[in-house]
Amino acid sequence: MCIRYYVRKRSLEQANLLLSKEKEALQYKIQALEIQNSTFRLNPHLFKNTLNSIQGYAYRTHYALEKLGGVLDYILYDSNALYVSIEEELGFAHNFIELNKIKLSPLFDLNVSVSVEESNPFFKEPLMAPLTTAHLIENAFKHGDLQSQDAFISIVCTMSEKEFVFTVSNKISKTPIFSQRSGIGKDSMEKRLEMLYGNACQLEYSMDEEIYVARLTLDLLHAKNKVYSAGR
Repeated sequence: MCIRYYVRKRSLEQANLLLSKEKEALQYKIQALEIQNSTFRLNPHLFKNTLNSIQGYAYRTHYALEKLGGVLDYILYDSNALYVSIEEELGFAHNFIELNKIKLSPLFDLNVSVSVEESNPFFKEPLMAPLTTAHLIENAFKHGDLQSQDAFISIVCTMSEKEFVFTVSNKISKTPIFSQRSGIGKDSMEKRLEMLYGNACQLEYSMDEEIYVARLTLDLLHAKNKVYSAGR
């Protein structure tokens, strides 16, 4: 009887010891899971931020490709015409400016102002030589100062009942503004405008200390007469 009691007692002790160890193991697993879960509650924020960054890069890439496609379409197709509408040329200018913005710091002082009444009867008239604005825009981004703290590019477009004015100004780079090659482009542009418009169009350049200004002025009524008298 005593032996049987001792064996039963011993068995109960071993069972209790086993249960205690299993309980400790279970508590350890629960604690481990709690720590693991708390860790995973933080990680999704990191993943979300990473996803937002990827989406940001993807959006900028998509945006740049969209603008590049618009520029290429204009160059390949629309620019084959002798004249396009001011609306079409300004659409190209917008895409071209946005494309060039990629090379700029987000803090760079770029000012673009367009004051045009779409109800203006000349707005949709085929009066503008295609890619005329490209020459002025490209020179500002290519030869202007893009690095100094006070560097800037200003592009201002106005259109009244009588004239269209496209002005681009920028801080002058310390390196020469025009290379020999770009000088030829300048001369070619002037000859082209002279041939197409005569006195109806003026392309003027000026330098005031560290500021370079290029201004295109188109007399709309005289330009229309010139275009239609030439048979367009």
